[in-house]
Amino acid sequence: MDFQLSEDQRDLATGVREFCEGRFDRDRMRDLVDKNRVPGMVDKKLWAELAETGFFSLRVAEDEGGVGLGTAEAALVYEEAGRALLPGPLVATHLAASLGGELGAGAASGALVVGLVDGDASPILVEHLDVLDVLLVLDADGVRRVSPSAVTGTAVRSPLDPFTPLHHVEALPEGELVADAETAARLRREGAVLTAAVQLGISGKLTELTTQYAKEREQFGRIIGSFQAVKHLCADMLVRTEIARAAVYAAAVTLDDPVVGDAAVAVPTAKLMADDAATRNGKDATQVHGGMGFTWEVDVHLYLKRAWVHATQFGSAEENEEALAATL
Repeated sequence: MDFQLSEDQRDLATGVREFCEGRFDRDRMRDLVDKNRVPGMVDKKLWAELAETGFFSLRVAEDEGGVGLGTAEAALVYEEAGRALLPGPLVATHLAASLGGELGAGAASGALVVGLVDGDASPILVEHLDVLDVLLVLDADGVRRVSPSAVTGTAVRSPLDPFTPLHHVEALPEGELVADAETAARLRREGAVLTAAVQLGISGKLTELTTQYAKEREQFGRIIGSFQAVKHLCADMLVRTEIARAAVYAAAVTLDDPVVGDAAVAVPTAKLMADDAATRNGKDATQVHGGMGFTWEVDVHLYLKRAWVHATQFGSAEENEEALAATL
């Protein structure tokens, strides 16, 4: 299997990175989280711009108005979304676009903001409820479409990730069955890989932020990056990121072409490795930043908190470990 990116794939990743830096740079990101003036943390103007770039229609066939690319390319795009800490139910809306019909077209075009929740989860936590147009529920029967206005929940006053507002819901309405159990299983696999790609972006960005800080911060008359203990932490962060990258790219390619591997192994492996890289790199980044790492002004905590949230989505570490064990 060749893990080298093609020229088109490299151009795609570069273009998305430039878009994110131009439309959602650090100043806009900090303004959003510090002033908290955008309902549900979803800027509808930015959402429309994301749709125009193909964030949601990337894997929709060209004859259906999409871009016509695969999961491998989508992973590159969502890796960049993780680096930028783009807020909103990005993966859920992207998955909804693949369902076709009025729902798929609305999600692909950015006209609909779509959320997703595991109907078997406990407790039931719905992200971005205040701005959702559609809520999809995955359960044993398939995919159900629920009207967000019919969902009664209590807002979590201090969510872990300030970019991810939450509502605690006691019970979900039955809704309308829009896809079968096989489709629900597909969405779970694809969602796990794309969320792992977001985690990979977080891991890589944390490595860059920490390495740069270690090259600039002076202590005891020396750059802290010259201390062996700090070098080891930065090296470990890079190793975790690159191992996760191999796992995520392999899982994405496997979903595009099952002949190259076993999705039952590749998908939970990617999610496990990416979750581990993002969360552990967040902790190491905090340590390298020292006392500053615990302050609100430093971005490290925002990446770590987002990583913790993504680590609960599409299977926890324990669930993915059990899924892997079942393949042995």
